[in-house]
Amino acid sequence: MTALGFLYPGHSAEDDYQRIEQLLGSDIRLDLVHTDIGEGAHRVDTLLEMGSPDRLAAGVQELRLSGAEAVVWASTSGSFVYGWEGAHEQVRALARVAGLPASSTSFAFVHAVRELGVRKVAIGATYPADVAELFAEFLRAAGIEVTAVHGAGVVTAAEAGEWSSEELTSLAREADDTDAEALLLPDTALHTASHIETLEKHLTKPVLTANQVSVWEALRLTTRKVNAPSLGTLFTREPPIQA
Repeated sequence: MTALGFLYPGHSAEDDYQRIEQLLGSDIRLDLVHTDIGEGAHRVDTLLEMGSPDRLAAGVQELRLSGAEAVVWASTSGSFVYGWEGAHEQVRALARVAGLPASSTSFAFVHAVRELGVRKVAIGATYPADVAELFAEFLRAAGIEVTAVHGAGVVTAAEAGEWSSEELTSLAREADDTDAEALLLPDTALHTASHIETLEKHLTKPVLTANQVSVWEALRLTTRKVNAPSLGTLFTREPPIQA
């Protein structure tokens, strides 16, 4: 049994992890500890507070007691808002406190894009435009070309968590760009686990979503690879050969 630990902000789409655990269909357990999100607004000041060291450290002991072999800060906006260097320090601090390999959803997207071997991506974010652009800047710092950024202007995670599958599909279609080789949907408050395969068929390209890549990243940290077609191209494709 491989136990994977996640620090998940609040209560919005945590049932995605139950669904993903079922779809993995293997000896893998996903353990979630919910962190305090404060106001829960998609604003830079509240996002910085949400991802602060004290808030993350508060949930680490529970994950360690659960037997987690790696920990992922399952928040995209609560990590990329710190910028490329700041997000690295956030993960390093988390690893020190946890005594475990650690990462965040923002880095999960970077690693997943590299795994797919694509260079150009489009972003479909629930966030306001200014926060969505910060994610684009984070990806550019990783050497990824962002061809289009779409921000839906959702103010809180709670609102994103109530989105229907129709609203999710509409976001994906509006955000998709013909030059993009993959579409990224970065909000962990958005329910996506049951819809990735359908979205990829509609768009005819890989779709990476926040909770999907968070789980994939935790598996990567524990050197596990699982084939799960219902979770999209990321969970079926062999890694590209690196030069």
